[in-house]
Amino acid sequence: MDILALDTSTEYCSVALWRDGAVIERCELVGQKHSEVLIEMVDLLLRDAGTELAQLDGIAFGMGPGSFTGVRIACGATQGLALGANLPVAGVCTLQALAEASGKLRVIAALDARMSELYLAAYEKRDGVWITVIEPCLCKPEDAPILSGEGWFGAGSGFSAHGAALGERYAGQLQGVDGGAIPQAAAIAVLGAARFALGHGVDAAAALPLYLRDKVALKTNERVGARRAVPQRTDSDVA
Repeated sequence: MDILALDTSTEYCSVALWRDGAVIERCELVGQKHSEVLIEMVDLLLRDAGTELAQLDGIAFGMGPGSFTGVRIACGATQGLALGANLPVAGVCTLQALAEASGKLRVIAALDARMSELYLAAYEKRDGVWITVIEPCLCKPEDAPILSGEGWFGAGSGFSAHGAALGERYAGQLQGVDGGAIPQAAAIAVLGAARFALGHGVDAAAALPLYLRDKVALKTNERVGARRAVPQRTDSDVA
């Protein structure tokens, strides 16, 4: 089974090919240029592997959470590629991709969601299968859902941006942290292949994003109102 995987949920753009358990990947730091480089990266990956899109068995994609624009790019590209080649698709949560890539058995995955918030989930691998302990959610670091037990590993930019608050929230439970970990297509390929093997592939039209924030954009008058609601800092506020 050959599975193509895409992820554009962060400033990195990555593509991977799962071929009967072996994974090859391309990953580049592209900032906000995902739409300019993604398809070319896919073409190069398939060319290096000596295969074509129509010969694949499915496409897995990072469905979020992550960058609003980036996640939409992955969904749109997946839909276009899958429709053109008549392939099924499978969405993979980027937080679970962090857990898979960590190599650990108990993972708290957290991505910086801006606005002093986190995208967070927790997973535990049992008999080779990931069990969701905390469903993906949007939260303040200090309000992150409580976990039981020890031996948890923290992965993702949420630990880089809010390490102190999360360290306090999960005091005594974390065995290590990798705040530089990012969702990548290689892990999405592995998780996607498992879903396709179980017959969980869906039609290309179902390549939809996972949004955890109810409102991802504000109208102009709402932005102005939000700015007015924030107290203006004076010299006396500076420590």
